[in-house]
Amino acid sequence: MGSKTFEGQPHYEQANASGSIKSMAVGGKPRGSSSGEDGDSNYGEGDEDGDGGDGRIGVVNEAENTSENQKRKKQKKKNKKNKKNKKASTSGLKQTSPPRVPVADLFPSGQYPVGEWLGYDTEGKDENLQRTTGEELRHLVRLRTEDEGFLNDYRKGAEVHRQVRQWVQQTAKPGKTLLEIAEGIEDGVRSLLGHQGLEPGDGLKGGMGFPTGLALNNCAAHYTPNPGQKDIVLQQEDVMKVDFGVHINGWIVDSAFTMTFDPVYDNLLAAVKDATNTGIKVAGIDARMGEIGGAIQEAMESYEVEIKGKTYGVKAIRSLSGHNIEQYKIHAGKSVPFIKTSDQTKMEEGDVFAIETFGTTGRGHLQDGPGVYGYGLNHDVTHTHLNLSSARSLLKTVKENFGGIVFCRRYLDRLGLDRYLLGLNSLVNHGVLEMYPPLNDIKGSYTAQFEHTILIRSAGVEVLSRGDDY
Repeated sequence: MGSKTFEGQPHYEQANASGSIKSMAVGGKPRGSSSGEDGDSNYGEGDEDGDGGDGRIGVVNEAENTSENQKRKKQKKKNKKNKKNKKASTSGLKQTSPPRVPVADLFPSGQYPVGEWLGYDTEGKDENLQRTTGEELRHLVRLRTEDEGFLNDYRKGAEVHRQVRQWVQQTAKPGKTLLEIAEGIEDGVRSLLGHQGLEPGDGLKGGMGFPTGLALNNCAAHYTPNPGQKDIVLQQEDVMKVDFGVHINGWIVDSAFTMTFDPVYDNLLAAVKDATNTGIKVAGIDARMGEIGGAIQEAMESYEVEIKGKTYGVKAIRSLSGHNIEQYKIHAGKSVPFIKTSDQTKMEEGDVFAIETFGTTGRGHLQDGPGVYGYGLNHDVTHTHLNLSSARSLLKTVKENFGGIVFCRRYLDRLGLDRYLLGLNSLVNHGVLEMYPPLNDIKGSYTAQFEHTILIRSAGVEVLSRGDDY
């Protein structure tokens, strides 16, 4: 969810933290490297005593006995393997379409895939100047053990995001309404988390991190279908940004991607994806916001896209930024620009950031569009006197069901509320709730977005929401 300026699927595990920046797919050992350990091949069976001798030397009876023993051993292994495969095939769960199987059922161990790991590049540097020494690595392991709940909540949320977005990428096609797509995403997230959010307090345990964003074309961000609006049908020529969040105990996985149905937009998407990945690569402890923005801008603005016979240089949008995330707080104060600035604010160990970029064929400066995307508690307002009982009642409902999570009118309707507009407007007018409008570039332009949630660690960066798709 872009910050206005003034969440099995693909698995990843930690690479060697002291090496160069790279990712490693989960799987542990290369295919076939454990063939001698699990009974799936005959490697190592010919010399059971381990003396390296030739098993054919000896009397005939011993050779026959050995041969018979080997046959029995192979048969036992075959039976064991068949039994194992049978058990897996009858008890293994798979995700449905639409996604409705809770991820807790798909991962009964309660441990979820680690995100992509990017170690800091320390090649050729003195160890004393490196971020990762042996002692720091041991400290990292201790931190991981001590903070297992925090990490697992984030990794679970990321797995939910991956599974839901896979379904979206397969099913969101021209002809569908944006309301159908948004409700499909939200139903999937709630089902996979096991929190429908219909009882007070349940939505604080897990649910949507913010309303599903489905911004089309020149609308860059902050659009979701809401009551009273005309249904918008997705068209073949549309560029749709799909931006949704998943939260568990207030820790929000914020990740977004762009869908198109015409290859003419491919270079626009490639520019923004490259810019986002560049921002991730240069992120880390002590990385300065203005310098990250410079790297993002350089990557994005090296692209051009031709649409309807006209060539456009892809521009970085200047009035949005990435942002750090705190518990129940999607925009926590630090901003990652998409252009080079003089901002010397540094990333710090333990920070969670939404590294996102927006590119456009328009001007790169956004204006507020018509309507309202959503609402969120103003964290700077701790107390105010409200005259309207409807405002007081609505504020109680918001705190019980959303806390600091941004919500939209559809979510209030889903709770069964009605006649709440007067109270809602009162909360906005008193500054208790902040209102988020859609953000648009000039008419006729096209915008794209890609975004990942990352965790800054002492030995590297964990890209929590990374998947095989982006």
